Amino acid sequence: MSIVSPWLHLGYVIPHLYTDMDAYQFYRVAPDGMMLVTTGLNLKEYSLAAVETELPALWKAFDLLKKKNVDRIALSGVPVASVLGRKKMREILDEGAQRTGIPCDTDLEAHIATLQHFGVTKLALATRWPENVNTALTAYLKEAGIEVVALRARGRSLDQNKVSSPLADHELALELGAQALQDAPQAQALLLPGGLWYAIHAVPILEAQFGKPVLLNITSTTWAALNAAPKPLQQKPDPKWGKVMASC
Repeated sequence: MSIVSPWLHLGYVIPHLYTDMDAYQFYRVAPDGMMLVTTGLNLKEYSLAAVETELPALWKAFDLLKKKNVDRIALSGVPVASVLGRKKMREILDEGAQRTGIPCDTDLEAHIATLQHFGVTKLALATRWPENVNTALTAYLKEAGIEVVALRARGRSLDQNKVSSPLADHELALELGAQALQDAPQAQALLLPGGLWYAIHAVPILEAQFGKPVLLNITSTTWAALNAAPKPLQQKPDPKWGKVMASC
């Protein structure tokens, strides 16, 4: 591995005008030499209208990341994909790939790919989102052949999630995640979606307690990027961050 320059560049379109938790968590779970290149949208709320307003800015973000010569582009934001629906989201990703010549992904499709890798068809889900987002997310996953068999949620607005306490969010991940898995012993994995959710330290704790994979946005998207890397991995992530990272 070169100590001079990164060997894998992941372009990441954040739904917000700033980057904090996404990058903070990425540089803990990703292997050395993998770089996150971010640009942002300005999503106002968890709604279809708000997402559609940002679509013109999305193409500008894709064009910017193309100029940065990234190896892969991913759109962050499970609510974004959820409210658009799987058909529309996949059409956008296909158009983005044609436009840039770069493979395009989104956190939610990365979650699906990761779940399929583990053979998961029954899923426990814990979120910090309102009912409309959870309903849309459940429907999106169902289209991919994944059934949500337990859901625990602490519904919050986007603005509330932006200012939440990292420590409180860690504790919330442990609380909601454990409740969801206890509610559905048949669940084969747990999904804790949300780029703003500080939950990386909850992953090994919940996996040790329940013995099942726990997925976060940043772990699934990093896993997908590493498994689709255009060249052999020069370094693998630390398996202490859970079963997803250990399977790279």
